Amino acid sequence: MKTKILSIVTILFLSFTVSAQIDRTKQPKPGPAPKINLGTPEKFTLKNGLQVLVVENHKLPRVTATLSIDNPPMSFGNKKGVENLLSGMLGTGSKNTPKAKFDQEVDFLGANISFWNEGARASSLSKYFPKVLGLMADAAFNPVFEQGEFDKQMKQSLDGIKSNAKNVKAIARRVENALTYGKNHPYGEFTSEETLKNVTLQDVKDLYNKTYKPNNAYLVIIGDVNFKEVKTQVESLFGNWAKGNLVAQTLPKVENPTTTEIDFINMPNAVQSELAVINAVDLKMGDKDYYAALLANQILGGGGTGRLYKNLREDKGYTYGAYSGIGDDRYASRFKASASVRNMVTDSAMVEAMKEINKLRYKKATQEELDIAKAKYIGSFVRNVEKPRTVANYALNILTNKLSKDYYKNYLKNINAVTLEDVQNAALKYFRGDKSRIIITGKGMDVLKNLEKTADYKINYFDANGNPTTKPEMTKAIPAGVTKATVINKYLDAIGGADKIKGLKSSMTVYEGSAMGNTIQSTEKRTPTNSSTAISMGGNVMQKVLVNKNAVTMNGQPLPPMMADMSKDMAKTLGTFIEVSFLNNPETKLTGIENINGSEVYVITQKGKMVTITSYYDAKTGLKIKEVQTINIGGRTQNQEATFSDYKDFGGVKFATKKTGSMAGQKLNFILKDAKVNEGVSDADFK
Repeated sequence: MKTKILSIVTILFLSFTVSAQIDRTKQPKPGPAPKINLGTPEKFTLKNGLQVLVVENHKLPRVTATLSIDNPPMSFGNKKGVENLLSGMLGTGSKNTPKAKFDQEVDFLGANISFWNEGARASSLSKYFPKVLGLMADAAFNPVFEQGEFDKQMKQSLDGIKSNAKNVKAIARRVENALTYGKNHPYGEFTSEETLKNVTLQDVKDLYNKTYKPNNAYLVIIGDVNFKEVKTQVESLFGNWAKGNLVAQTLPKVENPTTTEIDFINMPNAVQSELAVINAVDLKMGDKDYYAALLANQILGGGGTGRLYKNLREDKGYTYGAYSGIGDDRYASRFKASASVRNMVTDSAMVEAMKEINKLRYKKATQEELDIAKAKYIGSFVRNVEKPRTVANYALNILTNKLSKDYYKNYLKNINAVTLEDVQNAALKYFRGDKSRIIITGKGMDVLKNLEKTADYKINYFDANGNPTTKPEMTKAIPAGVTKATVINKYLDAIGGADKIKGLKSSMTVYEGSAMGNTIQSTEKRTPTNSSTAISMGGNVMQKVLVNKNAVTMNGQPLPPMMADMSKDMAKTLGTFIEVSFLNNPETKLTGIENINGSEVYVITQKGKMVTITSYYDAKTGLKIKEVQTINIGGRTQNQEATFSDYKDFGGVKFATKKTGSMAGQKLNFILKDAKVNEGVSDADFK
């Protein structure tokens, strides 16, 4: 944990550490075939159609009950979001028990009860289970739909939409679904502020009355119960649940593009790109090539052994992880390969991802890759098969997917029967590198220039709601009279006066944050010719970096010769404030205007051989709001970003009291504990 919190220099040192590797030249000898004891739940069906599965397990005195209503997907059109409001309103008491008393009883019994628009779940100690199951049934079948609770749920939902308005990942996911399935498909539509405001309390009631039916519902009970006793309880609690007409749905056909295309969503605030290669698939659990598709996906993107991970992370260093997945939904599914990548390598990551997808389609995998993939599925199956919830889930899958009764008994045999030819055929069929949507959500100004040079595909543009739009503006003219000097001097004036800041003899800041229970303190001391940064944890200095015009040392040790250029670059950042060094450095330039969270900012970049610093200054206030340090070493890059806010006066100079940064892939929030100018710094600090 501690090494993750050290500075960017430490991260670079760690990146060169040689790790011990497993000798993969020798294939391990196979062990004996595992013996599988697949249990079978006891079942019964009520007259109203509710199917009940019970798995007795007396190892622990706990019971879980899950009610699932197996309705086909529904489209809600201009009232999308009504189902989420229904989920929020269910479980807020019942007609027989007010909400406050209901919650009190659940807490008193030490139980957990939750609801959603097509189901419910309850868990408790076995001695309280009859009472808890009764509470769940009462709230499910006698819901209270009151205007006050509706208004509360509506406000929470609207607040959630507003909070995600600039969330790059959230927007990427919804546009990916909209483009893959179509906005008129249940899997492609999404809740917006407009659709949510169309929903009334009566709409929530109508949806409940239409969909909460037992005809195609399942109740799964797992744990320390007696089958005969629990059957009597279920018949009493659920027997009067009235069945009704099932909801008929005609789903639109999901189509892939005729040829691979790039669909780009511009997010000016994106600090990295969300890259996804997606195509729709028609894959069911009962298909003959189902197992081959699973293994093909495992070889391509199933974790650390997958080709995507090895290429994009381990070899290229483009991302912290790259994965793929393939669905087996009864109604519509997709194959998706994805990664979050740095802006500057978005085009390269796309090329490498497509290369790996097509390579698996047109060239057989190795026997070793297939063996590793099989071992993963076999191991997972063997580990899970003895768990009571697995027994129940398998039985439920057989019912809902209309599988043969011996489906899971033959699972290992079917996995082992897959050949290299089967894997390639499945990849050809389901990984449509020739008919995919490459959906990229990122910052157009940073990404599109290289993407247009690299891509052999047509680029389409969409907004954050998945609507077609035009190519985003790539540049904006810098107003006449605005220069590097005017931007920097405006910043210096904003924090205390340009002449005053330039004349300071020293500055000191102490920021404090926490991660995983550890308190981290960052103390920075600066003079015109020296800087010292110390990272402490629990009062102990874990790392100290000193910079002067001649050298950079870390914990008393100079940087290795291969980092000589880094020392030179860092020497150019000296000064009581880094902006003072910017003024006198011809390598520092005003490079453009951008928009961050709705505000125009001037971008100033100091480009070195190994270290590039990009700073962003609010055009109106002059204050620095963001800084990005990019380290380039050995062909690999590392970004470290910090944002600044809530400036306050310390000794006549304003400092950002809130600082959010990232180190080793972890987001850290810091609060300024102390700041001083012209005091608290001595020559001893730089020795």
